[in-house]
Amino acid sequence: MTEQKAILAGGCFWCTEAVFLMLRGVSAVRSGYIGGHVDNPDYRSVCEGTTGHAEAVEVVFDADTVAFDQLLDVFFATHDPTTLNRQGNDVGTQYRSAIFYTGDDQKVAAEAARDRALSVWDAPIVTEIVPASTFYPAEDYHQDYFALNPRQPYCQAIVAPKVAKARKAFAPLLKNAAA
Repeated sequence: MTEQKAILAGGCFWCTEAVFLMLRGVSAVRSGYIGGHVDNPDYRSVCEGTTGHAEAVEVVFDADTVAFDQLLDVFFATHDPTTLNRQGNDVGTQYRSAIFYTGDDQKVAAEAARDRALSVWDAPIVTEIVPASTFYPAEDYHQDYFALNPRQPYCQAIVAPKVAKARKAFAPLLKNAAA
């Protein structure tokens, strides 16, 4: 097993977490904050836009089962990488699209994934590709949010359709798919 981490910001971390938890080879997904200028940010300050952090997920995966490239393709397909500091009605720098790479190999892979995604999107991709800084886990109530709160209105209106779209588009990568 070759355990690696990917840190991705694609809008609301509840959505991103729910998508990546479904994937074969992913052993853990943790919602949190990265890319800001304040130590130990909390949800309120991140939402106020005063910390510079993005809502992000830290994805722990077995690179022998699912490649980083595959995770990046899922990432680019399950959020809108063409909208600056926005995903749907969620607006602010905390909802920016970003890949926080942990090494040169991840940087090269992120740039290649962005280039592949250019053929899918009709507008320029604004996803930041930047070195990872300190990742701060979000408060406990944000972890596994969709699974624990499926009837919450935001989850029903926003997260569930995104998860359904990912299930359809990436069926071979799902944990319950035939190997």
